[in-house]
Amino acid sequence: MTDFHRIRRLPPYVFEQVNRVKAAARNAGVDIIDLGMGNPDLEAPAHVIEKLKDTIGRPRTDRYSASKGIPGLRRAQAAYYERRFGVKLNPDTQIVATLGSKEGFANMAQAITAPGDVILTPNPSYPIHAFGFLMAGGVIRSVPVEPDAGFFHAMERAVQHSIPKPIAVVLCYPSNPTATVASLDFYKDVVAFAKKNDLIILSDLAYAELYVDDNPPPSVLQVPGAIDVTVEFTSMSKTFSMAGWRMGFAVGNDRLVAALSRVKSYLDYGAYTPIQVAATAALNGPQDYIGEMRETYKRRRDAMVESFGRAGWNIPVPTASMFAWAPIPEPFRAMGSVEFSKLLIEKAEVAVAPGVGFGEHGDDYVRIAVVENEQRIRQAARNIRRFFDTAGTTLHNVVPLSAAR
Repeated sequence: MTDFHRIRRLPPYVFEQVNRVKAAARNAGVDIIDLGMGNPDLEAPAHVIEKLKDTIGRPRTDRYSASKGIPGLRRAQAAYYERRFGVKLNPDTQIVATLGSKEGFANMAQAITAPGDVILTPNPSYPIHAFGFLMAGGVIRSVPVEPDAGFFHAMERAVQHSIPKPIAVVLCYPSNPTATVASLDFYKDVVAFAKKNDLIILSDLAYAELYVDDNPPPSVLQVPGAIDVTVEFTSMSKTFSMAGWRMGFAVGNDRLVAALSRVKSYLDYGAYTPIQVAATAALNGPQDYIGEMRETYKRRRDAMVESFGRAGWNIPVPTASMFAWAPIPEPFRAMGSVEFSKLLIEKAEVAVAPGVGFGEHGDDYVRIAVVENEQRIRQAARNIRRFFDTAGTTLHNVVPLSAAR
């Protein structure tokens, strides 16, 4: 398998190393508290599930669907953007439904990338932001994830020194994995830079509704003229706890949306029609669920920060997403995020995501997802505290702690 060209371009999937340890522990009967994958444990809204049930088996619903999404679904997404961001979109030319935002990103990469094209991606960032372009034959150049002067300095250097010049920049705010949030002023500066340097903006806004401190994250499309150079990806996976339904959207510049639609037309016939109808009901129906979902994640966040802090692990307080980006405690930092994540499974029965899986600049961190209830999160903290209390002399019961420093 490793002889295939596209497979050779992909680095080892580091999460698999941790997954193997996790699977072995579970096979041995260990109750692993899994805070690794951002996989919502909440139920989808009841009225959405009922809509799905009502639609299944109706005439024509078992046939091929529309690759770009049924018209009603695209109209519902347009209404959402106008309601939430004040952005008007043409559902016929500026919106395409995707099989989750991940699929949308990967197929957009196929649509716009020629071999050797340079793409600017945050490091650390969600893996598909880089790997989608690597699989399409592109070249990745990293920029910082923090939306500050360093971000623009890195973009300026890339434009000046990359051959060929970059064609696109990826944004992801609220960030997966770091939970960093960007301001509208930052987006204004990015749009101006992109227009000056002929860059496409690809914005991942999958966590737009997962904010916990009454400060809604903006969309880059709120910037006047941003639609000239931008496509933005959203998802129903987190907003409505519909991760397994695989329903997302790409919206924005009509030429870029058309390119994505063209690629998709060769690859799929769209999501199952009842899922698209139910997704339409989610977007058009009562939105109380979203506020309740936010409150749930806020309680979990607070429980994690408080209980992990008492356990001796101080976690920076995230203001958005369902993640915390946690520095590895100093005594264990030198071993790196993969070995530390494996150690947590072995010694504390807690799974987290190693930061290096999101880019080499993440190796001093792990990502913690609040996808268990508060009781389980507090139990994870107690397990971790016991591990920390007994880790003063050995790691893995073999390596002296002094050797790991």
